[in-house]
Amino acid sequence: MRNELTSFAQSLAADFSVNFGILPVEQIPFCPELRQACAKNVCGNYGKNWMCPPLVGEIDALIARAKQREYALVYNKVFPLEDSFDFEGMMAGQQQFKQDARGIASRARAAFPAPLLLGAGGCEYCQECAARRGEPCASPANAMPSLESYGIQVSTLASLCGLRYVNGQNTVTYFGGILV
Repeated sequence: MRNELTSFAQSLAADFSVNFGILPVEQIPFCPELRQACAKNVCGNYGKNWMCPPLVGEIDALIARAKQREYALVYNKVFPLEDSFDFEGMMAGQQQFKQDARGIASRARAAFPAPLLLGAGGCEYCQECAARRGEPCASPANAMPSLESYGIQVSTLASLCGLRYVNGQNTVTYFGGILV
């Protein structure tokens, strides 16, 4: 499985200009307490997005779901910024990353049985999450929770995979994962 995952990751690197690392899921140090940061609702999605806490599910159940997989392919992409206060550049990078993550997810679904796909930040597949209207998820096949919603500390994960979390001055880096 690791060789197949490595070949897949190499194709992603070539087609999406991402960096990648692979590690056994058993090496991921899950941190349930990380979800407490979500409860502060800085982004405004807490309880208003199906792929964000608490609606995404109980942390123990999510961790158990992740641990059913053998390997994690972690990928990232670095975006240049005009300066460290370039909020527009950060948001543009995030949108490009999310678009790339959807393409990567589509390929992962075709390559592996039931991959667990994790992205950066809250799911933004739909223009407005149906949770805000009290309705079921409009596109569960395309919805993508974040690494953090599963209790994964991204900076630690990056280090374990041999990826850099900080990639220099005037850059922003976004991460995603595929657990198989």
